[in-house]
Amino acid sequence: MFENFSRLWVIVALASEIRTDRLTPFVIAGERVVLFRDAAGKVAALVDRCPHRGVALSLGNVRDGIVECPFHGWRFDRDGRNCRVPWNPDAKSERLGAQALIVREHQGLVWLYTGFDPDDEPVPIEALRRNDVALCAQSSVWDAHWTRVMENMLDTPHLPFVHRATIGRRLAPYVDRPMRMHWQSTPYGADITREVDGEAAGSGRLAYRFPNAMELVIDPPGRLFRLLAVCTPELEGRTRLTLITVRNFAKTRLLDPVFRRMNARIAAEDRRIVESSVPREVPPASREVSVATDRPTLAFRKIYFDRIRGAREDPQEYRR
Repeated sequence: MFENFSRLWVIVALASEIRTDRLTPFVIAGERVVLFRDAAGKVAALVDRCPHRGVALSLGNVRDGIVECPFHGWRFDRDGRNCRVPWNPDAKSERLGAQALIVREHQGLVWLYTGFDPDDEPVPIEALRRNDVALCAQSSVWDAHWTRVMENMLDTPHLPFVHRATIGRRLAPYVDRPMRMHWQSTPYGADITREVDGEAAGSGRLAYRFPNAMELVIDPPGRLFRLLAVCTPELEGRTRLTLITVRNFAKTRLLDPVFRRMNARIAAEDRRIVESSVPREVPPASREVSVATDRPTLAFRKIYFDRIRGAREDPQEYRR
């Protein structure tokens, strides 16, 4: 379950996207998941598979926080407990439950744990501690392994080439000068900064947020403007990239399409290149040539092989 991506806290949605009257499905590392809100309005998650005949619960309905399977009408609460088996009043419902998953609603985001017994909690995002920010999200699915998408988000040297018509223009005059990349480990992952000829080059800095997100800090003078890029593995070789803008200015929802168009244009420039990568999954560092400016991507690659790819959930904890 959640192969090569288990025992991790991952951002799956904006809290505002999960409603009491609608089931919201996702695919995470090969596992179908469905999110909803219970009768008290709390976010809940189940494996999107009925224990009876394996159909997607997300094709059914949710009423008063109870999920009804679309096939035979079995019903399940937020903890996966079976609440009803039509035509079978004597069924032992305690043995007929769905698989519940652990979720947290925090700072306007929904986090899901890809396992069953977390020994920690999601690490807060400092920018979201404020109560004056607006969040805007969009997603697209890339034909690429999530590690290639993640490394792209942490890579600065590609900007003046892939994004020469957009965000890379300011770095273009510096490409013949020596660039130095810095990776500073933090409780949430790492801060990434750059220097050209010993001086900071261009605006903005990066933060890697373990395990699969990047935060781009673009704060204009006196304002807050961040971009979160969340690289979620769906099926093998398919990644859902979710871009979340965080801003404390121009907060009217009428401007959300403007930010989405800007993000989509830049992401499309990246996507064309990243989808061509071979092999699809990042290999160990020794199997590709690298240079000094690859320090952030090589640091991520070590984290991937040491802490993410090798992790395994105890199969005994998964009931079905």
